[in-house]
Formats: sequence, structure tokens, C-alpha cells
Amino acid sequence: MFDRIKVWARALKRDVYAVYLAARDPNTPWYVKVLAAVVAAYAFSPIDLIPDFIPILGYLDDLILVPLGIWLVVSLIPEPAMAEYRARASEFMQRPHGGKIAAAAIIVIWVSGAALLCWFALSRWNR
Repeated sequence: MFDRIKVWARALKRDVYAVYLAARDPNTPWYVKVLAAVVAAYAFSPIDLIPDFIPILGYLDDLILVPLGIWLVVSLIPEPAMAEYRARASEFMQRPHGGKIAAAAIIVIWVSGAALLCWFALSRWNR
């Protein structure tokens, strides 16, 4: 059962990226583009409709709203086009990403911010 959930989660992740690709395709109708952009933005966004720290309800919105939105967008896109988006999304997911570079950049930003804050606090304190 756990393996089935992992397969479902990977397919859901692939479909989120496929929906994002559909939102960017000029051949997609405008109303599907708008819905696809909203679903992809909600799925990729760290901000939830119901925050995750609220017991049970916090994760239910992710378990219900995202798959429901993806299902709705996928049902509005023709099957050949969706197959192309899924293939491109699968190819994208197979490539190595610059995760280490992005993590290093974020660490540098945080450390620089902390150093700047310390410098500012010390310069104000020593006056």
C-alpha cells in the first residue's frame, strides 16, 4: 500500500508540472490557462488556504484541493496535449537540478542578512 501511495505522489508531482506547462502553452484556451495557473501556483506555493499547523485540516486541503484542481484541469485539456505535457514534465523531473546551488545561494543570503543585522545592532549599541 505504501508503494502505491509513493507512485501516486510522484504522478501527482508530475501532473502539477504538466499543468504548469499547460498554463504556459499558447495553444491552451484562456480559461484553462487561468485555471491551470491558479492550480499550479497553489500547488507550488508555500502558502496554503488552511495552514498546515492546524491539526488534520491543514493537510486535508493539500490532499483534496490540489488533486481536485489537477483533475479538473486535466479533464479540460485534450488527451494528446496532456500526454505531451506529462512527457515533458517526466523528462524535467529526471534531470538533475541546481538544488545545491540554490541552497548555497539561500544560505549566503541568510548569513549576509544576519551579519548585516549584527553589524547594524552593534553600531547602534556602541553609540
